[in-house]
Amino acid sequence: MNSKYAPLFESFTFPSGVEVKNRIVMAPMTNFSSNPDGTVTDAEVNYYARRSEGVGMVVTACTYVTANGKGFQGEFGGDSDELIPSLQQLATGIKEQGAKAVLQIFHGGRQCPPELVPNGEIVSASPVPVEGKGKPVPKELTDQEIEAIIHDFGETTRRAIEAGYDGVEIHGANGYLIQQFFSPHTNRRDDRWGGSIEKRLTFPLAVVDEVKKVAAEHAKGSFIIGYRFSPEEPETPGITMAETFVLIDALAEKNLDYLHVSLQEFWSKPRRGVEDTRSRIEIIQERVGDKVPVFGVGSLYTADDVLKAFQSGVPFIAMGRELIIDPDWVQKVKEGREAEIETKIDKSKQQELVVPDPLWQAIIHSPGWFPGIE
Repeated sequence: MNSKYAPLFESFTFPSGVEVKNRIVMAPMTNFSSNPDGTVTDAEVNYYARRSEGVGMVVTACTYVTANGKGFQGEFGGDSDELIPSLQQLATGIKEQGAKAVLQIFHGGRQCPPELVPNGEIVSASPVPVEGKGKPVPKELTDQEIEAIIHDFGETTRRAIEAGYDGVEIHGANGYLIQQFFSPHTNRRDDRWGGSIEKRLTFPLAVVDEVKKVAAEHAKGSFIIGYRFSPEEPETPGITMAETFVLIDALAEKNLDYLHVSLQEFWSKPRRGVEDTRSRIEIIQERVGDKVPVFGVGSLYTADDVLKAFQSGVPFIAMGRELIIDPDWVQKVKEGREAEIETKIDKSKQQELVVPDPLWQAIIHSPGWFPGIE
């Protein structure tokens, strides 16, 4: 190994006590490849296993915690005890290769396709539809329904523990239900769940508290709990960096194992809400990095890309698309073969890359999403 990359391979012990072997994480990415009943497919397990040998930790694609939270075709579920064997199959596939397995748990809220949820009823914090012609107006959740969903996050955490996962990541990013409650764009309520920014925090923090409570009750050893968030929204009103500071300050007091910043570009800069020319990641790391580990992510492909990002101060780098392009990325860097890293998808190598058909079709028909796709 080139010595300059050695810091990427230092072990790390999370606040919970779980130790990982290095600082590279497989980022959560939807793969559209599960069975219609919410169980994982063999192709999906093989896809994860192929990428689990080098990284220290794998965060799975998002897993719905209740039937009306399913956000995608081909998404696997965690809303029933009947799905524990399916969840266990994936956890085992990851852990047998040497990585820690973290289940990402979520509810799609207003972004759920009506055909995927019971009675086609979409729900959210408020009846604000997704932007676009013909999008359904979501039903505003009642107080009782909100409490039930919070409970469901806890129940899926219990199932993750029983299935052998090393932790869960609460998906509070990308415009899904947890973010819908925090955002002034999608939360127009005037009860205990909305209004002021402190009340808009109520649902996200209640989910965190429920997950922590269940983990304390059911996990027999150390158990990772992370939280993913999007630092800004384009809408006005919408989440600004200033509001994100309120969120992460509150999360930093929850003794979480990490905060995972959801970004397309690692070095992207704030739109509004702060007078600072640095990247969002650097600003966030400075604000809460001494209280909770921060995961950075976003369009990092080469070994030098990742090293430069790591030198921003964040203790972990999550990699998504690049680990689809080159599943052996970590091993190549570790073995001093970083010059052999592939940074463009090879459309002739689906079988070698072990990518399920639904994900492969999404990749090759998405110019601009993947490097090298024309």
